[in-house]
Amino acid sequence: MESSIIHLENIKKSYFMGKEPIDVLKGISLDIHKNEYVALMGPSGSGKSTLMNILGCLDSPTGGRYVLNNQDVSKMLDNELAEVRNKEIGFVFQQFNLLPRLTALENVALPLIYAGITKKQRVEMAHEVLDKVGLSTRSHHKPNEMSGGQCQRVAIARALINHPSIILADEPTGNLDTKTSIEIMDIFGAIQASGNTVVLVTHEEDIANHAHRIVRLRDGLIETDKKNRVASLSE
Repeated sequence: MESSIIHLENIKKSYFMGKEPIDVLKGISLDIHKNEYVALMGPSGSGKSTLMNILGCLDSPTGGRYVLNNQDVSKMLDNELAEVRNKEIGFVFQQFNLLPRLTALENVALPLIYAGITKKQRVEMAHEVLDKVGLSTRSHHKPNEMSGGQCQRVAIARALINHPSIILADEPTGNLDTKTSIEIMDIFGAIQASGNTVVLVTHEEDIANHAHRIVRLRDGLIETDKKNRVASLSE
């Protein structure tokens, strides 16, 4: 556990339908280390979305222990979880979640406003990460003036802006064509190679094969957890 950036110990999550409890996660134990590149896979109803919400501090487990970057977040209150999310986690979603009236630069700089960073610094930092994802020439374009792939690059830049402990990507290529998907996955590869920890949630085998380790869920439990030979052969 010492070197784990994510340590899950017997994580359980139940919801109630009326008075009937529905057990979605039934005891997940998992360690993810700094600079790992992990794909979470599983069929619909396997619990992977619920697990992603817990990993991202968007939800709390019903039972078990979650230690993120040496902080036990399992019993934190909502406002404490929000603070951890802002500092520790960079999110990338399938739908991009960009604000339509803001430029690429403004969308990327947005998390820094909540961190109390000056406007001059925000602009400098946003330019820097846009450059990292190959979008420095599109910084003043709004989402409707960009392609889906460019919007996802903006979303990735926004996820990187706070130098988070982990990048959590939920079906990040779900709305993109094959060529653009490969370009986006190349960016995640470069992010991981530069020292970030990347956790990818996907149901697509070819996308999961970019990761170095694949954890498969079924019926609320880990079915398999294996090193990915495809990724290591392609390096």
